[in-house]
Amino acid sequence: MAFGDGAVDADLKGAWEHFCDRLKEAGAYAFKDANPPAPLHRADGFRFLTQNLGQAFDLALETRNPAYPQIHYFTTPTMKLGADVADFTYRQAWISGEHTYRITGRRGTARWLNITVQGPKPEKIPGTDFPSLHEPFGDIPEANILGSQLETDADGNFELFVGGDERSSNWLPTTPGSRKLFIREAFDAWGETPTHLTIERVGMAEPRPMATPEQMIEAFGWAGDFVTGLMQQWPEHSWLTSGGVCDPQQRNQFPADKAANTADDAKRGRMAAHMIWRLQRDEALIVEMPFHDGFWIFGLGGPFAGSMDFLHRPTSYTPARTRMDSDGVVRLVLSHDDPGVHNWLDTQGFSDGNLTYRNLMSRNPATFRTRLVPRAELMEHLPAETAMVTPEEREEMLRERYRAIKLRFGL
Repeated sequence: MAFGDGAVDADLKGAWEHFCDRLKEAGAYAFKDANPPAPLHRADGFRFLTQNLGQAFDLALETRNPAYPQIHYFTTPTMKLGADVADFTYRQAWISGEHTYRITGRRGTARWLNITVQGPKPEKIPGTDFPSLHEPFGDIPEANILGSQLETDADGNFELFVGGDERSSNWLPTTPGSRKLFIREAFDAWGETPTHLTIERVGMAEPRPMATPEQMIEAFGWAGDFVTGLMQQWPEHSWLTSGGVCDPQQRNQFPADKAANTADDAKRGRMAAHMIWRLQRDEALIVEMPFHDGFWIFGLGGPFAGSMDFLHRPTSYTPARTRMDSDGVVRLVLSHDDPGVHNWLDTQGFSDGNLTYRNLMSRNPATFRTRLVPRAELMEHLPAETAMVTPEEREEMLRERYRAIKLRFGL
């Protein structure tokens, strides 16, 4: 049997070739202006693409049927997407307002958990002329439940129902436009454990049907839009549309409006701010924030806004893992080599990137100050009592990080 013997051969071949053309188009964006021409950055642009190529058809086909839902990690230590932040895990499940779902799980010890029902994806961001972000993003939060609101038994086990008849607790309503669950979990101290979750449709009794040629062709189109969209829209989409992102021409400082703090952000359970940084080999950047209540996270990202190598490098800090100075200020240092400062953020050799701030469990906006200084003079610009570490202590910190991240993802 050969090509042309099947009734749908030409349609499938055409759809596949179109996807390959879209993939080729996506690769061209690795050379965009936002991605510096240094070889390390060019390679990272293609890595951003290939990491997400690996999940394109998981999202487009394998987990897509809302009658047979699956919870899917769409960021991991080897897959970065959507301005993900180290010390978060991100999961999603395609759902439909037509069905009722039962989630069973066991609450871990992670400090924060938020499960959100996402609604219809508008063509444009409401109130603007900007197009919505590429799939699987762009939809509007409809309802959410925090980990602190879940009722569990003594061992942390729980059931959560999504859709269907209203329940007095452990229930999330849906609408006819509901289309996915977003599950974000955030970790503070090393050793915190993840929440284990599984989902099923109530009444699911038969095997999932096999994919039809029509569904395969649709998946080729979805995946083509996905890989092209992520390469085309990151990071420029966030520059244009988010009040918490600084003008890319004003590097090394946070924006004057530092809090993405809308009603939708409240359902997402966080406030956010982003700084775009550029650092020469002989420079260091000091970021200062007066300590405040709540649960905050700083995480480094590359030019495409995906998180840096948080499995192997100190690219993120939270309250439990940060040293505060005696004046009540948290000071972080970005530099290309280890200055021995406890709160060091490793640029992993990149000249450009993003520093993302998340504020959870508090509505108090932070105040940031930044100073770009010569690397050779760094210690002259830091308090005398700045917490320092030895090379041996840094090695132990990296081992702790490595083991804790693997625990979060079951690696």
